[in-house]
Amino acid sequence: MRGLVTKSTGSWYRVLLDRGTEVDARIRGKFKLENKKITNPIAVGDYVGLEENSGEYVIVEIEERENYIIRQSPRKKHHDHLIAANVDQAVLIATLKMPRTSLGFIDRFLVTLEAFRIPGIILFNKTDLLTEEEKDEVGYLCFLYEKHVGYKCLQTSFTANGLTDDVQSLFQGKKTLLSGHSGAGKSTLINLLFPDKEQKVSEVSSFANKGVHTTTFAEMFLIDEDSAVIDTPGIKELGLSEIDPEELAHYFPEMRDLLGQCKFHNCIHTNEPGCAVKAAVEEGIISEERYYSYMSMLESDDNRR
Repeated sequence: MRGLVTKSTGSWYRVLLDRGTEVDARIRGKFKLENKKITNPIAVGDYVGLEENSGEYVIVEIEERENYIIRQSPRKKHHDHLIAANVDQAVLIATLKMPRTSLGFIDRFLVTLEAFRIPGIILFNKTDLLTEEEKDEVGYLCFLYEKHVGYKCLQTSFTANGLTDDVQSLFQGKKTLLSGHSGAGKSTLINLLFPDKEQKVSEVSSFANKGVHTTTFAEMFLIDEDSAVIDTPGIKELGLSEIDPEELAHYFPEMRDLLGQCKFHNCIHTNEPGCAVKAAVEEGIISEERYYSYMSMLESDDNRR
């Protein structure tokens, strides 16, 4: 029988069967042996084959994925962690305060999406908490990411009054991955989209300006037959995976537009003469902020937090 993985705890999986019922299933051990470098061989969004024996369900097959999102495992060195599979788009909830989302984190998230050909959207949340100067900063970031780079951006403030039409419409007809730091507003958004779910929401520490993890496991919520949202645990940092330094610039759209224009075909846009990317930075065509993120990823510096 066939089903869709809607929740993963790491030890068992909730699977929505084609006939519309949900079951809890275990994984057959051989998958773990075949994927030694992946901490979780199955992700929410995977389509799987199951066998039933005396009322117990076992996952025996994983169908080929259309796409997936992966990051370096925060707990196991030299291992990767699957975030989700078979998604149509990803929405990043970013905040300028309570907690602050760094540009480095945003850029790493977008590069990860580009590497796996997944469209990305940025929601700048909690705009009601911002000073006029901070609102100007968010306006600049929206201009930077939308006009210069091409990602759709919205300024939001999730309240009990519900969601605006432009936010609500983002999720129609799509299977959407929802991501961001703890405390940025993912659980609040889920509660507004699905009032019956009652996801736990925690206050952000004013001392540390960090959120507390309220979502422990990845879980998919179905809006209708064609629409779903995958909620994921808050990510503190995002280590890039499966991306070589030589191809990193391919995942910055504004740098990708200049491929082939550098003097050297293997230019990585650092110290080489005749570099079209560096010239574009000097001319203001590529933002210094984005170029700094690119350099920090090349050097594996931690600008993720």
